[in-house]
Amino acid sequence: MSQESDKSGSELALPETENHDIRETRTEETKPIKSLHRYLWEQISTLGKKRTELPAYDPQLHGPLVEFEIPQGYEEIERYWVNEPYSFVTVLEKRSVFHYFVVEPELTLYERDILERIYDDLRDILSLGGIGSKKDKEEVLVEQTLTLLSRYHANLEYSSIYRILYYLKRNFLGSDRLHSLMLDPDIEDISCDGVDIPVFLYHNKYRNIKTNISFGEEELNSLVIKLCQKSGKHISISDPMVDATLPDGSRLQATLGKEVTTRGSSFTIRKFRGDPITAIDLIDFNTCSVEMIAYFWLAIENGNCAIFAGGTASGKTSMLNAVSLFIPPLSKVVSIEDTRELTLHHDNWIAGITRKSLSSGNTGEVNMYDLLRSALRQRPEYILVGEIRGEEALTLFQAISTGHATYSTMHAGDVQTVVNRLDSPPLNVPHVMLQSLDILSIQTQTFVNDRRVRRTQSIVELTGIDAKTGYIRINELYRWDPATDTFKRSGDSYAINKIMQARGWNREKLISELETRERILEYMRKKEMRDYVSISLVVQAYTANPEMVLKAIDDDNLEEIISQEF
Repeated sequence: MSQESDKSGSELALPETENHDIRETRTEETKPIKSLHRYLWEQISTLGKKRTELPAYDPQLHGPLVEFEIPQGYEEIERYWVNEPYSFVTVLEKRSVFHYFVVEPELTLYERDILERIYDDLRDILSLGGIGSKKDKEEVLVEQTLTLLSRYHANLEYSSIYRILYYLKRNFLGSDRLHSLMLDPDIEDISCDGVDIPVFLYHNKYRNIKTNISFGEEELNSLVIKLCQKSGKHISISDPMVDATLPDGSRLQATLGKEVTTRGSSFTIRKFRGDPITAIDLIDFNTCSVEMIAYFWLAIENGNCAIFAGGTASGKTSMLNAVSLFIPPLSKVVSIEDTRELTLHHDNWIAGITRKSLSSGNTGEVNMYDLLRSALRQRPEYILVGEIRGEEALTLFQAISTGHATYSTMHAGDVQTVVNRLDSPPLNVPHVMLQSLDILSIQTQTFVNDRRVRRTQSIVELTGIDAKTGYIRINELYRWDPATDTFKRSGDSYAINKIMQARGWNREKLISELETRERILEYMRKKEMRDYVSISLVVQAYTANPEMVLKAIDDDNLEEIISQEF
């Protein structure tokens, strides 16, 4: 292992003694004297207990663990817990600019000394034990910490022990000073641009916002190495750039040193949603209408192919993941991604992911093209490709032409740009093969009433090639109207009509199928059945027994029925 890698666990990320003048500093002189009631309770509560047991935290008896005073000149806009009772976030405003502050427990000098000593001893103790799950790690960490405190004969209140344990858990099991940011569900992206530069966030409510967290050069280098090691990747001065996936599924891009990023080491984390966006969320967010989602449901159920195109952070992958839940339950699915983002509740699913070379000679590299070629030998019915950007595009369209239902994303802002990119290097898809694609959905990130939103700008069907001009014929089915923030249908669906003919339906049957799906979606929205497992189970139930699902909606017990039957 390189010298750089050895730094990752050598130092303890302690709380800042100064935090931009916004935290109240706790010292031995200002520390409140323990009340007689609290003292007696602590003595009585420890009788008969093992030294490695700690009573549950009680704010009435132990007092608050976090203290904060709004600095002069700032106005507090919002405050919320991210790790109660240990850390919370406060959003402050000064001169019409928002600031994001993470507030954690303050330690006295004595508590800091104890924490440093425990940290050094625990590194040796924990490295010798075989520890399994995260829960086991936390239990062992607490037990060993209390054992060490007993050996030290440290005279600490319970509140001090809780604060020390917080930092030990944060640094051993969490993400050091980024831990609270990783726990905040409102954060999409975390960006550190260099040494002594505040960390910036993309917040769902406040958009780009500056935090009170920054890193010195040595601490930042150590953190970057640690993040890469947690992702199973190596980073060093000789190989200073890494794309990786963190254990929780978040995407990491990191650089080390000043050779490639002159302001020092940097990293960007795109947080992973453990609970992915679903079709019901898309309706609630007004990204799509109920009618559009019902259209996708019927189209995907019958094997129509689609590409979701748009700019960065326009919701392409979210759309792909959401509509993929409509894949029939027993169909064989193969997904191919650079970093794992798709989440399906599907048993017959092979989830493929690329791998970088294990040596300088590209030995052992597995790229998107390799995975796609391999997937075609696995007899899949549905292929999901995270993003097409290279030679795999031609193979993808060959798969579409041979009858595989295929779905993917790509960076392009409109239909013409999609066609131009597919026609041109490095994708190089022959123009005649483009007509095999059924549906093209254009996603956009825009603003409605000064609020950032994602919308499906248009849904277009490719209907063939004009014999005279050689241009792709398109049928624009839906378009978003920014003036009213609604979706307008502009024609009849070519893809749905093909389904009607293939299934032997008449027009009334087709309309009935679409209306039934809209009814199910509206019911699920009303009942807040929005998680991806519930949607997958409803799709599975409807595929197996449509009458049962409709009766359950009439009886208002759909959630109960699917939990019992499936």
